[in-house]
Amino acid sequence: MTDAPAVSRPLARSARPWDVLTSTDHKSIGLTYMGAAAVFLGLGGLEALVMRVQLAVPGNRLLSGETYDRFLTMHGTTMIFFVLLPLLLGFTNYLLPLQLGARDMAFPRLNALSLWLFVGGGVLLYLSPFTGAPSQGWFSYAPLSETGFTPQRGVDLWSAALIVSGYGTTLTGVNVLVTGARLRARGMLFKRMPMFAWMTWVNGFIILFALPCLTAVLLMLEVDRLLGAGLFTRGDPVLWQHYFWLFGHPEIYLLILPAWGLISEIIPVFSRKPIFGYEFVAWSTVAIAFLSFAVYAHHMFAVGLAWPVELAFGMSSMLIAIPTGIKVFNWLATMWKGSVRYTLPMLYAAAFIVQFTFGGVTGVSFAVVPIDWQLTDTYYVVAHFHYVLFGGSLFAALAGLHYLYPKITGRFLNERLGRWGFWLNVVGFNGVFLVQHLLGLMGMPRRVYTYPDLPGWGILNLISTVGGFILGIGLLVLLVNLIRSRTHGEVAGRDPWNGWTLEWLTQSPPAEGNFALLPPLHSRRPLWDLKHPDDMDHVRPRRHDKQGHGHIREEERGHR
Repeated sequence: MTDAPAVSRPLARSARPWDVLTSTDHKSIGLTYMGAAAVFLGLGGLEALVMRVQLAVPGNRLLSGETYDRFLTMHGTTMIFFVLLPLLLGFTNYLLPLQLGARDMAFPRLNALSLWLFVGGGVLLYLSPFTGAPSQGWFSYAPLSETGFTPQRGVDLWSAALIVSGYGTTLTGVNVLVTGARLRARGMLFKRMPMFAWMTWVNGFIILFALPCLTAVLLMLEVDRLLGAGLFTRGDPVLWQHYFWLFGHPEIYLLILPAWGLISEIIPVFSRKPIFGYEFVAWSTVAIAFLSFAVYAHHMFAVGLAWPVELAFGMSSMLIAIPTGIKVFNWLATMWKGSVRYTLPMLYAAAFIVQFTFGGVTGVSFAVVPIDWQLTDTYYVVAHFHYVLFGGSLFAALAGLHYLYPKITGRFLNERLGRWGFWLNVVGFNGVFLVQHLLGLMGMPRRVYTYPDLPGWGILNLISTVGGFILGIGLLVLLVNLIRSRTHGEVAGRDPWNGWTLEWLTQSPPAEGNFALLPPLHSRRPLWDLKHPDDMDHVRPRRHDKQGHGHIREEERGHR
């Protein structure tokens, strides 16, 4: 890298399908991850709508219990392992090298292998129904998933799908860690890394330690099913749950850290203020990564753990709310007295804050053991879970998609269609899941294919089903906007949001190799320094405005 002024060299990039399929360029791989995730989102969404139709009225017999369980298993597995995870890995692949000022990921060929292992896993998953669809749930509790209770061979393909895609994700974790450690541009110290890059780098550690737990327990299950070893039938009946949740709870943060990173990029740009408390946000991420492994057993309070164990995991579960709350307060403080502009990315980011915070607060309630005992097998859990991962992670990913679309395509999304899509998604999402809190508090169990006509249950389930179809329409509007704006959208240019980090320095879409030259890096906002050589961040690090206008500079008001 060099200290010369910024100039990006326009280079042509092939869009032929074969070149895309064989590419080792991080941007192409990132977009392929996102495209594959969109396909699986369509499949998982259709499965969810079938289940919501089944539950729309009491006593419905549209699906049998076994068929409903198969839809439930495929939906849960698809959304967690083949939608959210690859979608966020796609953002990581696309954005991390650009933010670090790197030409590519550290191991481009390994990166391509990771992608195709993920795709292969998805294919295996959707081949499984042809050998007897798995019906054991996405958590696949053994010994219920052993051949004695679930004999269909689809379970073996289900296991193979997660093992294969898990290897791909683990390799991606290695790639992210080495890229962040070794390929940062000269001058980009760890303390100057953009927040998305920092959070995805920390996420690499979670991947590296969590995914092997899942791979190991799946291999053990297959040893049981294929060779009759009896690891889960003759030993501790909750052994599976220990392994699974040692992966499963860090998995939640694995799906949320990159989402937080996107939000931490979007809010400062559209508030025209640097993120409030960078150091607190960064170190709280490290604390969360560590604590995510220390809270896993709060998923197991109902299995009869010893009370000191329940007490310890209850306390650690409450503790993790502190670094999480720090992030929420830092985002709000960044917006406070900022010059906030509610563009499409900012609308999705604002919805994320509200919905994720609500999901987080309901999650803390499960740290109280008696409350967990009462609610653990009810729809309250379903509502909480979706508020964190759909209202949180997926809405943050949609914010990131609207934010990066001009960089990816060189064009803006259509504003009118975008706002229609946003409001349909917000109304639809909350229509589906907000009422499920009430259903859970009223005692409706989860994982049931039908239910009796008890007071309130029918109307709340009907509202939830209608909300599901509104949400589906909202996602279709978004899809139409993505496709239409690719050719008809307004030309965006290289820096449409007046951004501060290196991805906005290069052309839109970026050429292979990303940068011809880079500017000197003296602060966390190299493009601010480049645009304001008389007011660079490292020369004026303390940004408090003595006139009572918060931390916003006068020249940043009105997005000038």
